[in-house]
Amino acid sequence: MLTIARMPIACGVDIGSTNAKVVAIDADGTVVGRAGQPTPRDKGALSIDAYALFSAIEEMVVEVCGESLEVHAICAAGVGEDGFLVDGGLRPLTKALAWFDPRRQEIFRALRPQLHHDDTFDVDSDPVRTLVGWEWSRTRVAEGAAASWVALADLAGVYWAGRTFLSDTLASRTAAWRSGDRTWAQDRVTLTLGSADLLPPVVPTGTIVGDLNSPGMRLAGVVAADAITVAGGHDHPIGGWGVDQMEPGAVLDSMGTAEVVVAQSPLRAVSRHDYVDISPGIRSDGLTLLRVEELARNVEWASKNPEVARHIRVLLAGSVAPEPVLDSGYFVPGKRGGGAPTYSLTAPQDPRVRASAVLGALAHVGRDAIDAVRKDRAERGGVWLAGGWVRSRGWIDIKSEVNGYEATPIPEPEVTAVGAALLAAMARGWSPDPGRALGRGLPYDPSETSSQSH
Repeated sequence: MLTIARMPIACGVDIGSTNAKVVAIDADGTVVGRAGQPTPRDKGALSIDAYALFSAIEEMVVEVCGESLEVHAICAAGVGEDGFLVDGGLRPLTKALAWFDPRRQEIFRALRPQLHHDDTFDVDSDPVRTLVGWEWSRTRVAEGAAASWVALADLAGVYWAGRTFLSDTLASRTAAWRSGDRTWAQDRVTLTLGSADLLPPVVPTGTIVGDLNSPGMRLAGVVAADAITVAGGHDHPIGGWGVDQMEPGAVLDSMGTAEVVVAQSPLRAVSRHDYVDISPGIRSDGLTLLRVEELARNVEWASKNPEVARHIRVLLAGSVAPEPVLDSGYFVPGKRGGGAPTYSLTAPQDPRVRASAVLGALAHVGRDAIDAVRKDRAERGGVWLAGGWVRSRGWIDIKSEVNGYEATPIPEPEVTAVGAALLAAMARGWSPDPGRALGRGLPYDPSETSSQSH
């Protein structure tokens, strides 16, 4: 019987808050397969069971490969703060506390008096950070039972490689690690995790962490004998890195529940400013610069008025032009940390004016975020848009008007998964074309766009 050789591929995995995706590229960077499933959560739609997630990822890889593709390298990215405590056999001892779980607020309030302010950390200290998950997990595990912490985004890679590790772009999300000297704040680790012995080795995103060992996928015949596992990490930096590979100096503006603006910087050190988070540069000696802004929550607040909501929908569709109030200051967006949105005292009652003011104010917030991550960079590429909001032609027009330049949607709907696949391919020694992988030059079809994760 004639056996047809399978095409070698590199796979990228994106574990999002809502959906998990797998994208496969060939050695040239052409996307040759994709699959997606809802991220498996418990009935409350919050915590994640590690085994259910890992099983779903492997099912998608097998689905993508079908009868014709073979994995030679794989890399997983995902939400930055969630994770598990595991025992010596890598068995999870808890579920993963979601970054948006409201229980984090109370835990953080109890910790806050002992978290002394220090602007040398990569991120601000707030309820989202990993150290809150450490505290929650530690109090639910018997003393001495845990052997290591494993980040949710690294989970599949840890299982495939058979060893624990923490990607450095995820270490940055803990609020207990500093990229500047790649060290842990021992007092914060001891306070929340209990012991620094539970911290796995921190490895650079994009490095090979081991072979790809998967009995299930090997049984399905979809894994090369010498396939490798590559460290992934935080989803948005990896997506932004992929865009930077396509156009050096470019900025990724990813818009879903939140707006996340990310760019690579060649600088080895910057002072944190303007709410910009940092993490190590990917496959470089520089840094990743990232800023997160509220987006959907502000629109939801304004949409409590049905007439304003109707006009927002019409404006986003692009069927009518906004009123000339985009920079009026009539709407004051809710800021990071839960600040409530409001209208200014001078804002007219006309719902179409208010809808225009809302979208104009949010476009200005996005522009400020872009300016912040570009502040220390002389070389400037374009601004590329991704996420669910780029389905809206009217929103792209408003963004372009406020920015003063055209903001271009990325044709590829799964920017993070493609970025992870590019990392896997390059670690394998291939030279994929990032522009080909992200669809540069192809017509943009908004019906194909999916939302980016957290």
